[in-house]
Amino acid sequence: MDKVTRVFWVSIILSILFVLFGVFFPEILGNAMDAALAFFMQNFGWFYQVSATLFLFFALFMIFSRKFGKIKLGKDNDTPEFSRLTWIAMLFSAGMGIGLLFFGVSEPISHFADPPILAEGGTQEAAIMSLRYTYLHWGFHAWAIYASIALGLAYFKFRKGYPGLMSSTLRPLIGDRASGRTGEVIDTIAVFATVFGVCASLGLGAAQINGGLHFLTGIPNNFVTQLIIIAAVTVLFMLSAGTGLNKGIKYLSNANMVLAVLLFAALLIIGPTIFLLNLYTTTFGSYIQNIIQMGLRLAPFNPEDAAWFQNWTIFYWAWWISWSPFVGTFIARVSKGRTVREFMIAVLVIPAVVCTLWFVVFGGTGIFLEYNLGLPVSQQTLETALFFVFEQLPLGWLMSIITLFLISTFFITSADSATYVLGMQTTKSGIEPPNLVKYSWGIILAASAVVLMASGGLEAIQTTIIVSAFPLSLVLLAMMISILKAFKQERKPAPRTDTLQQTRRRKKGTQIRPT
Repeated sequence: MDKVTRVFWVSIILSILFVLFGVFFPEILGNAMDAALAFFMQNFGWFYQVSATLFLFFALFMIFSRKFGKIKLGKDNDTPEFSRLTWIAMLFSAGMGIGLLFFGVSEPISHFADPPILAEGGTQEAAIMSLRYTYLHWGFHAWAIYASIALGLAYFKFRKGYPGLMSSTLRPLIGDRASGRTGEVIDTIAVFATVFGVCASLGLGAAQINGGLHFLTGIPNNFVTQLIIIAAVTVLFMLSAGTGLNKGIKYLSNANMVLAVLLFAALLIIGPTIFLLNLYTTTFGSYIQNIIQMGLRLAPFNPEDAAWFQNWTIFYWAWWISWSPFVGTFIARVSKGRTVREFMIAVLVIPAVVCTLWFVVFGGTGIFLEYNLGLPVSQQTLETALFFVFEQLPLGWLMSIITLFLISTFFITSADSATYVLGMQTTKSGIEPPNLVKYSWGIILAASAVVLMASGGLEAIQTTIIVSAFPLSLVLLAMMISILKAFKQERKPAPRTDTLQQTRRRKKGTQIRPT
């Protein structure tokens, strides 16, 4: 433990105090989080909307920039450590794995029944809008946040040789203070946002595993069962964390990718294929056409629509921001040797398009069953909507079993990756944190998820995400400015340090030249 930093001890102590407070005073914690949620939603919704849009513009600028696109995230002779397919698989496993399964059916069908702006749900217009906003929440804005933060971390780590910390990315702005108390405060903010962001996924994963088991076998759907699930998966991901990045996470990520592709293909083929293809063509075009308008909409004159945007869009922007140190650090770690343009295209475009395809197949199937066959998909809980859809299809039982296994492996890789990243953020260990540090963070993550679910369930998790994301978003906006400043220095012509020597040689040559 001699490699741990002060950030580690401060973060661990504060995390333990939070867990203990939640254990002994769950009602007080719940009331405090409700008050904090109302404050931030009412006063800073606009800030989250503007921030997410700025990240999207920044990512697009990096892709199309002639000056910056060729910069390598590493030394000039560095080559990528992982194949492109494995690299992309890792992006998904760390990025959104559990969320795609949890919200794959439940979010589009929820928006279909209760759309924003429209007066009536359950219509064709509501179906198009439901997928359009789901694409918004999981598409280019989300991955632009990840890509922008990962870009800064990878560049300053592998090209400049700085520590892989959030504070190091601000060195062009704050100088040596990045290595002092200011840097420690920045890193502590990032650690806490990471903890709460990952807790959200762990809570969602436990809730859906429990919901699926209850739907299929009748196992009680309650907090005790979810506690057992979290405990069991915690043991598994800590075992995986001990094997290192090139074994545990790599193999599980590849397995996740294979299972997810199989599940996606099975539902596309067994489900209403032509309907889904037509629906995707229509909704994706509508999404691209309205992406900026949707990303900045808040409905100041309509309280009901305003509440909808707060509960969905603002929550997602805060969630992606709180996840960005975790996902960004992990993506940066596996992206050494890529150019800026290759990196930004891969991290922004490919995952975003795949996410939209995922939601039209899963959510579109749910919409088809309710709109055309009258099945009550929207009346299911968030945890069980996916399993209800599977039940209506051939081989649904097999797809349900694959889903439960896939949720579990995504659970493991997300938590495994999180312990790795938290270890990176709180130690001076290079690129592989000590196992004891990773195990410590694994216990903290599991305990925090349990406390949040006990004190208020998914709503409590939502609150912590939105609150913890606010100070971090200020850091991330400063990081964009820092990256631009560093890239401008990178692309400046090298100073002609040899001018004086060349001048002397020319003069000397003139003197000895025969006449």
